[in-house]
Amino acid sequence: MNQSTRAHWSGRIAFILAAAGSAIGLGNIWKFPYITGENGGGAFVLIYLACVAVVGLPILLAEVYIGQKARRNAVEAFELTHKTGTYWRVPGWLGLASAFLILSFYSVVGGWILDFEFRSIINEFGGKSANEIKGTLTSLFTNWPRQLFWHTVFMSLTVAIVLGGVKDGLERWNKILMPALLALLALLLVRVMFLPGFGQAMSFLFSPDTSKLKAAGILEAVGHSFFTLSLGMGALITYGSYLKKKESLPKIVIAVAFIDTAIALVAGIVIFSIVYSFNMAPGAGPGLILVTLPTLFSQMAGGYIISVAFFLLVSFAALTSAVSILETMVAYWTESHNVDRKKSALIVGVVIYLLGLLSVFSTNLLNSPQFKMFAGTLLSKNGLTFFDLFDKLTSSYFLPIGGLLIALFFGWILGEKAIKEATKSDNKLLNKGLLWSARIVAPGAVLDVLLNLVFEWSVLRWLFGMVFG
Repeated sequence: MNQSTRAHWSGRIAFILAAAGSAIGLGNIWKFPYITGENGGGAFVLIYLACVAVVGLPILLAEVYIGQKARRNAVEAFELTHKTGTYWRVPGWLGLASAFLILSFYSVVGGWILDFEFRSIINEFGGKSANEIKGTLTSLFTNWPRQLFWHTVFMSLTVAIVLGGVKDGLERWNKILMPALLALLALLLVRVMFLPGFGQAMSFLFSPDTSKLKAAGILEAVGHSFFTLSLGMGALITYGSYLKKKESLPKIVIAVAFIDTAIALVAGIVIFSIVYSFNMAPGAGPGLILVTLPTLFSQMAGGYIISVAFFLLVSFAALTSAVSILETMVAYWTESHNVDRKKSALIVGVVIYLLGLLSVFSTNLLNSPQFKMFAGTLLSKNGLTFFDLFDKLTSSYFLPIGGLLIALFFGWILGEKAIKEATKSDNKLLNKGLLWSARIVAPGAVLDVLLNLVFEWSVLRWLFGMVFG
């Protein structure tokens, strides 16, 4: 593909909306509230914000810079910014592998959200007890035809948007979905301000209580600050490659990180305001938005409208992230193998859809005693499903290793010259701070999370024990 004719975003706002859409997903509206609840609220939020600044931002800047500089896909970008055949292509390959596996099960989860949106529209949750709503989720897991239907719908929507290309597909739909997402979240925020639990939610989220913080919570904050920005899978390298050379990266990446973090915090305010209004525990865990919230929606005034708006919000967030993941792979096949874009989107989309069937069947057909007896695999012996395996491989290993390598590549291989080009500034304090954050702080923090995962030991855990006993 001729570099001069390569597609670009129409401007800075278009990129910010697209990159924020990539970052804003189920991690913001689903995972962030429940891990905040599990880790005691305010102190965890404070640590998380610090981690976004010193871990997330440098790697985000690195990814966007590499993409903007090379103007190529997530694999070739490393060659064009370093040298042909470089071993530093490894994070690009890891990113593609991560994107492939993640989208296969992310589409299934997106399907669950669409299913709950449909159930909200037909008012299926109205008047139901907590046990009945919990049974709804259980029945969805065992009902593979229904999961298959919604997986098909979600993946079809994702492919349809990517088929349109950069301006007519990605940019056009992000300009629709992101403002709609922000508007829905703002409306929900206004509504919960009038709930009795609003003050408690604000206190829980923004009044740090270090007595509730554990070493595991600090590691969770480090890990989530990295994952929430969609780092390590090449999506931001790909989106950065469509960014014009003249754009100032620090302003852009700060805007993306700010929007992503703000939405996570506002989602937390909305969810915990509802939770506290009905005297529920904030640490409800992963079932928070698919069990606890539907139960509470069914009991509150205007719950029908809030339920429909909430699951529509989560659907939009999931879809914008899925689009960026698919685009990462489509860009690679289009540019590296000269495959027509539409053909590439369809083929890659279908292959990922088929792989997603393993996750669809993970909670039913493949979870049966008969299959486990027949398979006798390491997977079933360890109590894992294919869904669990794909999630663990990517979130626990592929993404952090990829992010670690990207930070090292940016800080040590590209070095000071790249930092200065990325910031377009002669401010020595700023450039030195970013340089050492990319060289030492960010990779060190990600490496510590990996050490904890593999060896159940970490520097942060050790320091926490030394300070707090």
